[in-house]
Amino acid sequence: MDSWIKIVTLSLCISLLWACSATGDHILNINKQQTKKVLIIVTNHEEYPSREDKTGLWLTELTHFYDLIIAAGFSVDIASPVGGNTPLDDRSLGWLYMDKSAKSHLNDPDFKTMLTNTHDARNLTSDDYFAIYFAGGHGTMWDFRNNKDLKRLAEGIYNQGGYITSVCHGAAALLNLESSEGTPLIAGKLITGFSNTEEWLAGLTGEVPFSLEDELVALGASYNKKFIPFTSYAIADGRLITGQNPNSSKVVAKELLRKLQSGL
Repeated sequence: MDSWIKIVTLSLCISLLWACSATGDHILNINKQQTKKVLIIVTNHEEYPSREDKTGLWLTELTHFYDLIIAAGFSVDIASPVGGNTPLDDRSLGWLYMDKSAKSHLNDPDFKTMLTNTHDARNLTSDDYFAIYFAGGHGTMWDFRNNKDLKRLAEGIYNQGGYITSVCHGAAALLNLESSEGTPLIAGKLITGFSNTEEWLAGLTGEVPFSLEDELVALGASYNKKFIPFTSYAIADGRLITGQNPNSSKVVAKELLRKLQSGL
């Protein structure tokens, strides 16, 4: 009987040690992630070809994502293609789109300083980050696509096991990303972004330099969108997470945090 008790006790100890080891590995993985940061990329561009109002960053696409990531305990850097000021899209500041959090951020001197003094993407290295988030606003249609430094950062983060995320027009940054085999990174991937229907409803089809939806599809992405325009929607395919429109930045952040928590 004593022998059986010893065997059972030994088995339980081994199981407990294994469980503790597995838990320890999970905690170590989370701690390793928390030593790095999330890199948020915003636009420097503010001019439309013919409109008098200004474009730029759609503010809540930044603040909604930012708030959730900060609340989860992660550090964030905000950068832009050339650094310095990120203009705010005039329409994004309207009463219809601004919520309490966004208004609070606009009244925060430190946050406003971050927006006027963004990091220069040309001076950053992917080794410091475990995820990159491309915030939208129509300005991104001019300075995200074909930007070699945004490409370098995003591919570097992804190739070291990190995440690439975007919302709305921020998906323009995905168009020139390549896999390790030299093929479009988004080819065959489930992707979303601002749709042709939403662009038409916004009255800006004739102002943008290209159709985001059409270009994503042309590169082989499996483009998805909600049937009802401007409905919150995000989709994940492995370590690529994309949101459709300005109402989708919260669900992009939630999906990223879900994957981090589950170790996916």
